Amino acid sequence: MDPLGIVVYSDFLCPWCYNVTVRMRRLEAEFAGRIELEWRTYLLRPVKKTGRDAERFRRYTEGWQRPAAEEDAGTFRPWSGEEPPPTHSVPAHIVARTARELGEEQERRVHDRLLLAYFGESRDISNAEVLAELWAETGLSPDEFPDLEAPELEAEIRAEHAESVELGLTGVPAARLRDNPAFVTGALPYAMYRRWVERHLPSE
Repeated sequence: MDPLGIVVYSDFLCPWCYNVTVRMRRLEAEFAGRIELEWRTYLLRPVKKTGRDAERFRRYTEGWQRPAAEEDAGTFRPWSGEEPPPTHSVPAHIVARTARELGEEQERRVHDRLLLAYFGESRDISNAEVLAELWAETGLSPDEFPDLEAPELEAEIRAEHAESVELGLTGVPAARLRDNPAFVTGALPYAMYRRWVERHLPSE
C-alpha cells in the first residue's frame, strides 16, 4: 500500500516552519512507512538585501522565544556573534533541493541542519562558505555541493515558489495531502497534525 503523501511548504528563515519540521519528523517516526513527506519551496525573502541593521535584527530574533516555548519546538537562541543576517532565502533552498536529488536521507540531513544552524547557532545560511560547511557536516561530498551562482538552479527554486503561489499559498508554514489542493496552514500542534493524518490514512 502506498504511503500517504504530505506536501509541506516552508522557508528556512521562518521560525514557525522550524517547529513544523520537528512535528513532521515526529509524524514520520510514529507512522513509519505509512506517510511520505515532500518539502516544497516558498520564499519569504526572495530578493537579496544587504546592509541590514544588525542590532535591529538581533532584537527581532529575541522574538524567537515565542516559537521556542511551544511543545515540539526547534532549537532557538537569539542571534549572537559577528555573522550578519541572511540576505535572502534562495541559497539555502538551492542547497536543500540539491540534497533532495541525492536522496531522501541526504535531503533530511541537510534540511534539518540548515534550520538548526540558523535558529540555534547564529550562522548565516545565505553565505556560500557557511552552506558548504554545513553540507560537509552532514557527511555529503564537497564535489556534490551546488554552484550557488548557477542561474538554472535559482530558476528552479523560483519556479517552485511560483507554483506554490499559483496554488493559492500566501505564506508558510503550510501543508496539504499530495492529491488534495486544500492547505492546512500555520504551525499547528502535533496532536492536530496527528488527527489530520489519521483521518486520511488508508486502512491497513
